[in-house]
Amino acid sequence: MTLNPIGDMPVMVDGDVVSDSFAILMYLEEKNPQHSLLPSDLKRKAINYQAAYLVSSSIQPLQSLPVLKYFEEKVGADEKVVRTRTHIGKGFAALGKLLKDYAGKYATGDEVFPVSVYCFIHADLFLAPHLYSAVDRLNLDMTQFPHLLRLHEAYSKLPAFQDAVPEKQRDAPSS
Repeated sequence: MTLNPIGDMPVMVDGDVVSDSFAILMYLEEKNPQHSLLPSDLKRKAINYQAAYLVSSSIQPLQSLPVLKYFEEKVGADEKVVRTRTHIGKGFAALGKLLKDYAGKYATGDEVFPVSVYCFIHADLFLAPHLYSAVDRLNLDMTQFPHLLRLHEAYSKLPAFQDAVPEKQRDAPSS
């Protein structure tokens, strides 16, 4: 609660304290414009914002551990999984439609920047952890989202994303 008013993650301390994924990425974008997280093309930049917003408003909240715990308390463990998969699936379907004409190797193209800290564009940074959660935590059937499954497989091969999985974080709960 000291660093983040809602008591949640993520929080970045960089002289300044910034919480929330979108705010952190925008902070990094403004602080380090020479290593942009966004494509220079205005249309692709807008698609990145749309994808990031869709993930942060329609997909991420349903993968939040407090929300999942609440669902489980209210409807039971099995129904929690069914409802979560259903609503995340709706978000993934919308995301697939949004990205279908823009994707390359990654969410909105083939751009990968050479600086490891700033190596992926905005949409990828929002999308990758939620694909990981849907596939590896929730066992969502991704056959209905082949484009997103392909992105998940591409992200899974990248060392930066392999190092970022929740289980590898120093504050990860022990199993």
